[in-house]
Amino acid sequence: MISLHSHINDIAAAGWDALAGTQPFISHAFLAALENTGAVSEHSGWTPCHLAMRDADQQLIGAMPLYRKTHSCGEYVFDWAWAEAYQRHGLDYYPKLISAIPFTPVAGPRLLAKTDTTRQSLLAAAVALAQESGDSSFHLLFSQGTEPALAQNAGLLSRHDVQFHWLRGDWRDYSDFNDALTRDKRKKLRQERRKVSDAGVTIIRKRGSEISEADWAFFYSCYSNTYLEHRSRPYLSLAFFLQIASAMPQACLLVLAYQGGQPIAAALNIIGPDRLYGRYWGAVWGPAGYVANLHFELCFYQGIEFALEAGLDAFEGGAQGAHKLARGFVPVTTQSAHWLAHPGFSDAVDQHLIQERLAVASWQNELEQHKPFKPDKPAVNN
Repeated sequence: MISLHSHINDIAAAGWDALAGTQPFISHAFLAALENTGAVSEHSGWTPCHLAMRDADQQLIGAMPLYRKTHSCGEYVFDWAWAEAYQRHGLDYYPKLISAIPFTPVAGPRLLAKTDTTRQSLLAAAVALAQESGDSSFHLLFSQGTEPALAQNAGLLSRHDVQFHWLRGDWRDYSDFNDALTRDKRKKLRQERRKVSDAGVTIIRKRGSEISEADWAFFYSCYSNTYLEHRSRPYLSLAFFLQIASAMPQACLLVLAYQGGQPIAAALNIIGPDRLYGRYWGAVWGPAGYVANLHFELCFYQGIEFALEAGLDAFEGGAQGAHKLARGFVPVTTQSAHWLAHPGFSDAVDQHLIQERLAVASWQNELEQHKPFKPDKPAVNN
């Protein structure tokens, strides 16, 4: 039996997490924090309509994070051109259904189940819901494992993109990693880090209970300032960050920069069982003003150092950013799947995606030729 839920708290956390695994963003606690603090709601254009599947004994055997969207913000798989095409033809692209982690371009499970048979049923239920509700489309974003193949077998359209991840090699520490880079890249990284140090900046990493409410408040001022500088509003509130700090403290890593004893910048990372995820950064510059390369230090190099110290396999620095290639990251393919109700648009998008996948593959092949490592010191692909 499949049921629809307007709040994730309607589904027991233990049952959800038993199916979801250990990736922090798909956890009940993370998704509940988004809903409890209003970041995800009908008002924000993210109406929850999660799917739950139970067996004859009412045991949860499948679940899917699912949202009805009235816009395309906060998704990182960009379909603005599709929406504009619908509008030009006098059709409504919104509302649409998406299975994703709001505001989080991180791959992970979306069809939460122990078997592919149950995953197939969840996928079919989501498409059926879109059809019954008159939604224009259904989108499965940043899926992984067997999910992309299941979606393709179900007739959904496949879309590829590229992110840049740091993948652990056989390095013992940051010095080993640095030595594995080509000479010009190694020199560049050392220069960038030296400029931060020469500016009198000190860096402190705090995890879990080490992070005080004052630290969170400072981080939030930095986070908000990043959005204001881009003339937009932040998606998340301080209440959200305080809730995840309480619900999943050991997953939180805050990197703080100080100058003259005053905090001037901060970056938040989320720690998974085998990898680190870079999420948000911002600065509120002190009396000395702008510090060159501080973003690279807090968002890249500190993360790489921590991943090496903690024995993590990978560090995902966020969406986009080919500039990461020169700083020790490598290209990795991400996948999404799409169902469009309108046959004509579905055919047109299918043809477009065929060409887009070829272009993405060509670009990734070109990027592979410019990896920053010496030929005998490649990163380990995970």
